[in-house]
Amino acid sequence: MSSKTTPAKKPAKTGYPPTDYERIFHPKAVAILGVSADENGVGFGTGMLRAIMAMGYEGKLYPVNPKGGTIYGMEIFRKVEDIPDRVDFAVVAVNARYVPESLEACLRIGVAGAEILSSGFSELGTDEGKELERRIQEVAARGIRVVGPNCFGIYCPASGLTFLPGPDLSRETGPVAFVAQSGGMAIDFAHAGKWLGIRFSKMISFGNGADLREAELLRYLARDPDTRVISMYIEGIKDGERFFSELKAAAAKKPVIVYKGGLSAAGARSVASHTASMGGNRVIWQSILRQAGAVQVNDTEEMAQVNLAFAMLPPKPFRGISIVGGGGAIGVTACDTAETYGIEIPALPPELQDRIGSVLPKPGSSAINPIDVANPLVGPPALKEVLLSAARDERIELQIIVSLLFHYKGLALAFGRPVAEVTPYRELVQCIRDAVDQTGKPVIAVLPNMTRGTESMDVTELIALTRQEYLSRGIPVFDELHDAIRAISHVNNYYGGKVK
Repeated sequence: MSSKTTPAKKPAKTGYPPTDYERIFHPKAVAILGVSADENGVGFGTGMLRAIMAMGYEGKLYPVNPKGGTIYGMEIFRKVEDIPDRVDFAVVAVNARYVPESLEACLRIGVAGAEILSSGFSELGTDEGKELERRIQEVAARGIRVVGPNCFGIYCPASGLTFLPGPDLSRETGPVAFVAQSGGMAIDFAHAGKWLGIRFSKMISFGNGADLREAELLRYLARDPDTRVISMYIEGIKDGERFFSELKAAAAKKPVIVYKGGLSAAGARSVASHTASMGGNRVIWQSILRQAGAVQVNDTEEMAQVNLAFAMLPPKPFRGISIVGGGGAIGVTACDTAETYGIEIPALPPELQDRIGSVLPKPGSSAINPIDVANPLVGPPALKEVLLSAARDERIELQIIVSLLFHYKGLALAFGRPVAEVTPYRELVQCIRDAVDQTGKPVIAVLPNMTRGTESMDVTELIALTRQEYLSRGIPVFDELHDAIRAISHVNNYYGGKVK
């Protein structure tokens, strides 16, 4: 036996500086630089203080302004160095020319990370702006991680950190992480997630990305146990090779959904003026994302819909589906759309058609698949039986039910009662949940609304209430059938083509 010992294998160099993400995303104390003593002030610093307080952040808050004073009963410290406790995270909302020295002060007291909300840097294209951003990078390189500048910062429901402006975002945490260069895109997605049913683990709006950027954040989120789905809005990248490497590694572990902005000529010009980034060639980006195993989407709506599907459906492909709804056109549309996306809608065997047909109104109904229930007012128990029967076919791996609830408006007018009272939406949702539990096969609900005028606001409310009921029972909801099928196709492509 040899007496020689095998030297320990050195870890691969990543080139990333050490980062205490726990202190950044779950800080116990936050300093906010640029707060005014005027409680009605509209500056970024004061606005962020109000927003974090409204979110119910439970850690310590330390407002900072050279003029001192008080706000909301809190002392405003004249300097960061005057704060008596350890500060984990800082919000920097001062004039651009004071940002480097403010960041330097945060570094001196051991702050782990800072978000710079201020603008006036490289996005302006001026020598002064570029120099200020270079100085930010110099400070960051000495031991403080920076999000921004020119950004909306971090939203972390679990800790109570929020975007600017974002006092009314959800505190309910979930599996989706979102990384974006655009602050507006990030906060819009955060708001949309509240009613769509998407819950977030973390959101990072990094703006110009002087320090923390897409590649390093991808690496972190790929390992983050709180995140099951990663979504990104990217305008431009600085290190293509590193980004591709991290994207491929992350997509091998969990779905990574990418919306790449600036692929048109006009879009590229807008990107350059927004965050001083380069756009890119559409064909090249499509190839990069495909090779990395990422999921490419083309607009904000598709991004939200695909995130919903990945977050709420089991992690597997669904090649065969059934579709239940009222009206022959729904079936025709479903078949055409499904074929476009490579999804099968198999005809059910005769014995199952007979079983389903026995609970549907006649004439007019069809139990072949798509299943036409003929009457949009068919009761929930019958719809439950339809789903239970269709699920007996082993080829059916997922079911979609299309409910035209707006037709209940006529019934409400006839009875002289509110539409929400005559619509059995709670019973419907419970029956669908029972079908999922009994069959073990997921169901997607589709709630179209063709009556969106001011005279039908009660129908809009009904659909919102129904959506809420579905989501509370773990059933994803889409507005249109096409959107649901397209989202399923993205899930299929990821899990069906993923190398295990």
